[in-house]
Amino acid sequence: MMEYLDFELPLKDLNEQLENCKKLGDDGKVDVKDMLKEIKSQIVLKKKEIYGSLTPWQRVQLSRHPSRPYTLDYIENMTSNNFLELHGDRNISDDKAMIGGLGKLNNQTFMFIGQQKGNNIKSRQYRNFGMANPEGYRKALRLMKLAEKFSLPIVALIDTPGAYPGIEAEEKGQAEAIARNLYEMFKIRTQIIVVVIGEGASGGALGIGVGDKIMMLENTWYSVISPESCSSILWRSWDHKEQAAEALKLTPMDMKKNKLIDKIIKEPLGGAHQNPGKIYNSLKKVIINTFNELKKQSINELLKKRMARFTDMGMYSD
Repeated sequence: MMEYLDFELPLKDLNEQLENCKKLGDDGKVDVKDMLKEIKSQIVLKKKEIYGSLTPWQRVQLSRHPSRPYTLDYIENMTSNNFLELHGDRNISDDKAMIGGLGKLNNQTFMFIGQQKGNNIKSRQYRNFGMANPEGYRKALRLMKLAEKFSLPIVALIDTPGAYPGIEAEEKGQAEAIARNLYEMFKIRTQIIVVVIGEGASGGALGIGVGDKIMMLENTWYSVISPESCSSILWRSWDHKEQAAEALKLTPMDMKKNKLIDKIIKEPLGGAHQNPGKIYNSLKKVIINTFNELKKQSINELLKKRMARFTDMGMYSD
């Protein structure tokens, strides 16, 4: 059953009309061809109206849609289930919120890394809602070092509400683990492609977010803080989350305008969940094309540009 966000409710009414019309036509007593055509036309127009003028907060909502594909969905479909998951940080445990492993796109092997959310209550608890512990970031770094050793390109898929903020995470060195990843990723001697496929929240996203090319899907966000948390700090309430989302400039369009990302990957009308197969193919093509572009450059040149990109961020001049 399709789930609708609050601003999508006009579509729910039209889709219900469409289903009722189809049932009426199935009886065979009434010719509903013209009526079906008219309702379908209204649905297309309404979709263009709704999704053509999304606010920043509405994009945040779409990035969290429960039917939206997650990291493993992308990897398994892009690699045609030719994915070998690797586990553990070789120190504490295997963090289920951070996944990684080897997969092939066409004839090229990539090291895939990303946060994994769940698609039901049980799996969300198992995956800790996509919030990685320090061992998750250390696992990610171990796999990146492995990719470097065998000269394999890295693809990082970001989708997290943030790093896990629990006491046990702090005791195990959450901040150090993220900082270590940032430091090491600047020096990894292989190509790194980063794609925000859902939520890109704070240090939890940055922990695997340093790369040679950084891209975002159309209905995602990337920010130092979520709109709700920003609202609760500034206004002591979540009631101003829409205003906070606007002020944070967290949409892909804002990020591209501010030269913080390289590319926006277009999603099917209504979001990635409306046509998962299409977005899997689109992302696969973008990753392959980006890798082919990056491999033309020497590793030393890539490292120099990688460092320059991030050191230039925040620089201001009149």
